[in-house]
Amino acid sequence: MANASLKEVFSDVTLTVDPNTFKEPNQVKYLLTGCGNRVTRTLHYEVRGSFDEIEDLFVKMSSLDRCAAPNLRDSPLRHRQRPRSPSPVKPVAIVGAVWDFIQQRCSKELKRIQGEDVLIRKPRDKMVVTFQSHGKDPVRVHFARERFVTFYQRLATDLKVKTYSLDPQYYKSLQGQFPELLIEGGPSKDNITVTGRYMHIVMLEDFLRHGSSSPVTSQRPLTPQRVSPRASGTTRNKQSDDKELESCPICLDTIKEDRKKTLACKHSFCRGCLEEAFKTKPVCPTCGAVYGELKGTQPKGGTMAVTKERSSLSGYEKYGTIVIQYHIPSGIQKEEHPNPGQTYQGASRTAYLPDSSEGRNVLALLKRAFDQRLTFTIGRSSTTGMENMVTWNDIHHKTSRSGGTSCYGYPDPDYLRRLQDELKVKGIY
Repeated sequence: MANASLKEVFSDVTLTVDPNTFKEPNQVKYLLTGCGNRVTRTLHYEVRGSFDEIEDLFVKMSSLDRCAAPNLRDSPLRHRQRPRSPSPVKPVAIVGAVWDFIQQRCSKELKRIQGEDVLIRKPRDKMVVTFQSHGKDPVRVHFARERFVTFYQRLATDLKVKTYSLDPQYYKSLQGQFPELLIEGGPSKDNITVTGRYMHIVMLEDFLRHGSSSPVTSQRPLTPQRVSPRASGTTRNKQSDDKELESCPICLDTIKEDRKKTLACKHSFCRGCLEEAFKTKPVCPTCGAVYGELKGTQPKGGTMAVTKERSSLSGYEKYGTIVIQYHIPSGIQKEEHPNPGQTYQGASRTAYLPDSSEGRNVLALLKRAFDQRLTFTIGRSSTTGMENMVTWNDIHHKTSRSGGTSCYGYPDPDYLRRLQDELKVKGIY
């Protein structure tokens, strides 16, 4: 029954059981009500949970003695997925620049989200993408939409569009040196438009600043000499005397030994280049390792209130509950936000942690993340599709007391460990 692809598609599964068809119905009822998942009692018992949770319960139920051996079609014990005729899949509103970037720079990710059974496309006259199934299983279309929304939101939050004064005849050469960016000729013959992730934009600007006669204008072709940072943090050029010299990934010049700075992640740079890069963001320009205190783009003026309750969370019955209430008021976007000068819609969120020693340690880490403005950001809502909304910023919270992972709730035995891993990526541990 276990199947990796099914686990990805069927995040919420229902098991329907009639206890009276078993020789010991009370034992069956005890097993069903003690599983910690959502249970509905009518003529039958309906248990809802994740694929793994229901599969485990199904195996346990299969080992019990039944009154008779019914035909498979009429079996009172059946494992079923969501209805075969779910609600229609709604289109997702998009921004043209983000969609163009996805098509030209993220085609592999888009194909992975589509899979073999789903087509994601944009109608020519509309700023939305639609989802269609090649096969007969519409559930996969819903799943593809959810994955696309998550991917789109994360990308749109980090994506920047900037215009530079540069002779368009050189932008193809520049494109070859920065394959992660989408570089196109602008409306003016002396302008180029660049779309890309924030860190790649910073690296481009550092290159223009050091490799051109002025910060944004070049009067000569740009010599292709840059090695992609994804390959290595150091570029080695073989010299005629067989001595290998390191090149700085930021300015591309040879690193002088007395000005060399090697980070703990083993990537080396010119000391001045690294100091300038750290003014923007204290992370390694090559691998993204965090050095120092990372500051996010969470709007200022928000609050994080913490209270405690005696009731417990599923899976943590020995402990009380920590309740976290976040509030970010509406306001005007600043320079670090996607649309400076425009308004954004605030948000209020409630999250839950077990009041255990590990839960209290995680709470302290979450407080640091909030103080460093890393918990929220401004972007596109994954639920409504609306732009300029306060959204979570890749630090996942449990917003429900129960329901399991499919409802962003408990039980979830690995949640606190995963949450600490997410925080560690942001330099909080």
